[in-house]
Amino acid sequence: MTDTSTGTAASVPLAPRALPLLGHALPLLRDPLAFIMSLSKHRTMVRVRLGPSSAVMICDPDLTRQVFLNDRVFDKGGPIYDRIREVIGDGLSTCSYTLHRRQRRLCQPSFHPTRLPGYGAVFARAAELKAESWRDGDVLDITQEMMTLTTRATMETMFSGALPEETMRRALADTATIVSAFFRRMMTPAPLRRLPTPRKRRYDQARKRLSDTIAQIIVERRADPTDRADLLSALVGAVDEESGDGQKQLNDAELADEALTFFLGGMETTAITLAWALHLLATNPDVQHRLQAETDDVLNGDRLDPAHLTSLGLAGRVVTETLRLYPPAWMMTRTVRQDTELGGVRLKGGSTLVLSPYLLHRRPDLYAEPDRFDPDRWLDAQPDRAAYIPFGAGPRKCIGDQFALTESVLALTAVVARWELTPVGDQPFRPKVETSLSSRGLSLRLSERWTGGTEGPGLHSAAPRPAVVQPSTQPGAATCPVKHQE
Repeated sequence: MTDTSTGTAASVPLAPRALPLLGHALPLLRDPLAFIMSLSKHRTMVRVRLGPSSAVMICDPDLTRQVFLNDRVFDKGGPIYDRIREVIGDGLSTCSYTLHRRQRRLCQPSFHPTRLPGYGAVFARAAELKAESWRDGDVLDITQEMMTLTTRATMETMFSGALPEETMRRALADTATIVSAFFRRMMTPAPLRRLPTPRKRRYDQARKRLSDTIAQIIVERRADPTDRADLLSALVGAVDEESGDGQKQLNDAELADEALTFFLGGMETTAITLAWALHLLATNPDVQHRLQAETDDVLNGDRLDPAHLTSLGLAGRVVTETLRLYPPAWMMTRTVRQDTELGGVRLKGGSTLVLSPYLLHRRPDLYAEPDRFDPDRWLDAQPDRAAYIPFGAGPRKCIGDQFALTESVLALTAVVARWELTPVGDQPFRPKVETSLSSRGLSLRLSERWTGGTEGPGLHSAAPRPAVVQPSTQPGAATCPVKHQE
């Protein structure tokens, strides 16, 4: 192979504002999105420092795609995944290249298209129940409401039923504690992370309680392995005939890691995506009214049903555009497994790379008016595989994309079919930057709609019809609303 390298990582320009000892830790903690966007003028690569360590930020879509496609060389690793592993272990979204192929084969049956109709029926029912629980004039913490919705839906699709109410509330609180701590722990040097502060104690307690809850469910399922047509049954019964080490099924520890992976991914990320979508609709009433018109036309007085998905084109585009503006995984890291070359730069094994969907999705040379919410930009265009990467690409692309897309579109439809959403106050709402672009604290006001039927405002009480899902033709099917790519 011809050596086309023009330099080493040391020749990559260092981002400005690096401080002695701290590097870029302060601007990353103070305003991480502004700092990330300040790097967009570097069209290929730029170095950033966290304390004594440095990483190479990839700013080019084609180079980013090369990293995603070659997971043998550019492996899952770096400070983000180190912190996530503290909670979910070596699940599908965090495991190394050496473990990934076997785990992917074992998890794939859980997301087989034949299971999607059942999942979709659960999503539709949970979304309607949530929308029906609100009252005209309510001012809601919309993120918390969406977290409750997605937690119940995820629990039922994973474990064939909801948790007891007290366990559900505790799981929600523990998840919020864990997720809010990820980013700060990622930016904190290891010696400081070990200090027994009140914040760390709360984090450790929440992590243990959530793990114990999942472990107990697995013990009960092992005692009664009847296929309940849920995600956990598929994981328990999965067999990998290609396994070369005799481990053809997931053991209990692996089951717990995968269950936690899908629980956190299915609950927290989808809830945040929905909250951002509802916020964008509330602040863009023209799009909201068009979506309501589409919903009224498609439902026509019927209960929401997964069979409606193929007709909900605008709803799908709203989800796609929401993920462009607010990709949950706004920053990702990779570890270089061996000496290699990328974009003419030699990278040593052990180097850390940083990738940012947020940066790429808001580059003006890639998107016209990149900060504007415009679902119609997707009317005649499919998302570019290199420039639109809310959740990766290649072998580690999200395994649950259709699962999450189905839930997002159905939940969004259930809300706008019944409710008019308006902002509370006139101040712009800024993301809470954690491991995800969190919408914690976002409030919206609800006004009940009249849809013209004979049974009063909102959705009607017609009996649900059998669910039919056509995953390959769902609107926005190129998107992937699940946080953790596999």
